[in-house]
Amino acid sequence: MDTPKNIPVHIAVIMDGNGRWAAARGLPRIAGHRAGIKAAEDVMQVAGDLGVKILTLYTFSTENWNRPKAEVSALFKLLEHYLSAKGDKLMKKKIRFQAIGRLNELPDSLRKNIEGYTRKTKDNTGLTVNLALNYGGRPEIIDAVRNIANDVREGNISSGDIDEKLFADHLYTRNMPDPDLLIRTSGELRVSNFLLWQIAYAEICVVKKLWPDFNKEDFKRCVLDYQSRERRFGG
Repeated sequence: MDTPKNIPVHIAVIMDGNGRWAAARGLPRIAGHRAGIKAAEDVMQVAGDLGVKILTLYTFSTENWNRPKAEVSALFKLLEHYLSAKGDKLMKKKIRFQAIGRLNELPDSLRKNIEGYTRKTKDNTGLTVNLALNYGGRPEIIDAVRNIANDVREGNISSGDIDEKLFADHLYTRNMPDPDLLIRTSGELRVSNFLLWQIAYAEICVVKKLWPDFNKEDFKRCVLDYQSRERRFGG
């Protein structure tokens, strides 16, 4: 497949279907998460090769705390292991790593691991991999409103200063452009509380495959599909 031109600057991905993938094979759910990490690694590689600047991966939502504690704990340990095992590879590929969400509510060891790799890779010039961890679109908006209210109360801004740009500057994704393309796997037709403000004009590509089966060619096809669309932004 030829590499397309006019690559989306920012691609966001809802990585759905790990549990169903494992269940279909008679495996524990954590096996689906392991396979999902491999798929994410492949997508990071192809995104970097294509020239995508930012890849935001919906890794753990605020609603995911409702899953069995053993699964949540195993997933966090899996993420820690990945960062520890693949840290040098991230550096060699010049990947800039960061995370968004209510990170202060994550286990201390995972949070410190994330903070360490964020610092370590902050000057890298390749693909920015942005993990949405303990993330929810509504909580993000609530946090932004609280921060703006505090700024008004402290006299840093007035209520008349509040506009779309100021609001966006108080989101977790401040300093990032909005996603151009949103990819969702597993065929589900919903956005699941993901980047609710930021995807207002994103193009959406839904793929029926479960996330562990999603591969580099699937990612390229989504990008090619994006390139076939005319973006009007309401005009």
